[in-house]
Amino acid sequence: MDTEQLAKIFKALGHPTRVKIIEHLIDINTCVCGEIVNIFPYSQSTISQHLKLLKDSGIVCGEIEGPKTYFCVDKIVLNKFKHYIQNL
Repeated sequence: MDTEQLAKIFKALGHPTRVKIIEHLIDINTCVCGEIVNIFPYSQSTISQHLKLLKDSGIVCGEIEGPKTYFCVDKIVLNKFKHYIQNL
């Protein structure tokens, strides 16, 4: 994992809502954006911005299926990140 991707992940995890989104995605494995909006007291656009940043960091994947976008944690990236943290 290169330093640029690490920096993006650290930035993505630098907000409590994004950390909670990651925790939620890990717990349920995959989720529709609209379901995430129902969990948090934020607007659709705010949640979409958080998900975009998480997706841009590589820690979250998004797949469009019809009118819905499904999100999940990229376990390969998450495991590389965890390995990096453990070796600090």
